[in-house]
Amino acid sequence: MCVFAVWLFLGILVFAPYFQCLECPFGCECFAVSRTVKCVSKDLLTVPQSIPGSAKTVIITGNNIHKVGPDSFTELENVSNIILSNNRITEMMSHSFSSLINLRFLDLSENQLTLIHPEALSIPGSPLQELNLSRSLHNFIALTDLTTALRWGGLGGLLRLDLSGNHLALLPPGMFSHLPNLQQLFLTNNSLMAVYSGTFSGMDHLELLDLTHNAFTTFTADALQELENLGNIRILLGDNPFTCSCEISQFVAWLNESRAQVDVDAVRCASPGGLSGTRLRGLGVHATGCVVPVQAEVADLSLQTSYVLLGLVLGLVGMVFLFVLYLNRKGMTTWIIEMRDACRDVLEGYHYRYEIDSNPQLGHISADNGGSPGTTTFRISSITAAAK
Repeated sequence: MCVFAVWLFLGILVFAPYFQCLECPFGCECFAVSRTVKCVSKDLLTVPQSIPGSAKTVIITGNNIHKVGPDSFTELENVSNIILSNNRITEMMSHSFSSLINLRFLDLSENQLTLIHPEALSIPGSPLQELNLSRSLHNFIALTDLTTALRWGGLGGLLRLDLSGNHLALLPPGMFSHLPNLQQLFLTNNSLMAVYSGTFSGMDHLELLDLTHNAFTTFTADALQELENLGNIRILLGDNPFTCSCEISQFVAWLNESRAQVDVDAVRCASPGGLSGTRLRGLGVHATGCVVPVQAEVADLSLQTSYVLLGLVLGLVGMVFLFVLYLNRKGMTTWIIEMRDACRDVLEGYHYRYEIDSNPQLGHISADNGGSPGTTTFRISSITAAAK
C-alpha cells in the first residue's frame, strides 16, 4: 500500500504539468499545480480561445497579436494575472478584459498601442491592482487615449501604475485624478521636462513617485508646490540633467526643507562642467554663480537711498523758503496791498472805457477834456441818466 502511494505521488509530480493537456491550447504549455498557461513566442495572431477555465495565470508573450477585444478572454473568471508583453498589440477595444472579474495584475508592456478605447480597461468591480504599460505607448494619441481610459475605466482599486519608457514629454493635468487609491507611480525613463499645476491632483494615497531618467533641468515654483502637495512620500528624482544656475535656487531650497523623502544622493548637477556631479542639496548660492541678482539688489537699495536723500533736500529747501517768507512777512503784506490797489485801478480804467464805448451818446467826449476825471465821470453819469 505504501509503495502504491509513493508511486502515485511521483506520478503526480511528473505528469502534473501535463495534467490538463487535453484543455491546453495548441502550442502552449499548461501547468496544473500553478494553474498557469504559457504561450511564449508561438507566432500567435490572436489570443487562444481554449484556455482552461481553471487557469489563474496566463502568459502570452512574443507573438503577433495586434488586437485585443471583448472576445479575447471569455469564461476565465479565475484568472488573476495576465502577461501580454511584447505581442505588437496596437489596439485595445472596448471592454477587452471585462470578463476577468478577478484580474489583479495586467502586463501590457513592450507593445505598440496606438488606439485605446475609453472603456478598454473597464472591469466590473474594479479588481485591477497593478497595471504595467511600460514601453507600450506608440505615440501621443495613445497617451491621450490612455488618459481617457484611466478616467472612464473605473480603476478605483488600482495601486500600482507603470508608464516607464514611453517617451512622454508632458503629463495632462488631472491625468491620474481618477486613481484615488494609487500608491506607486513609475514615470522613469521618459522625456518629461516640467511638472504642471494639477498634474498629480487627487492622489491622496500616493507613496512612491519615480521621476528618474527624465529631462528635468530644474523645477519651477508651481512644480515644487505640486510635489509638496503630495506630502511625506518617496520621490525619486535622480539621473536628471539638472542645470546648476541661479534658476535652480528654489529647487535647492526645496530639497533642503521639503518633508518628502527624496533620493538626494542621486540628485546632482549635470552642468555647468565645473559643478558636474555635485549634489544639489546644500549647494550654496555663490556656487551657482548668483552674482547678478545680488548686484541688482544692491543697485535697487542705492536707488531707494537716493530717493530718500532727494526727499530730504527738497524738504530742507521748502523749510528755508517758508522761513524767508516769515522774515519778510511785513514787506510781503505791503507788496500784496500795493498789487491789490494796482489791479483795482486797472479794472476801474477798463470799466470807464467800457461805458464810453458802449454808449454812442458819449462818443463826443474827448479823452483830453480839460475837466478832471471826477467832472468827466459826473458828466457821463448825467448824460446816462438823461438818456434813460
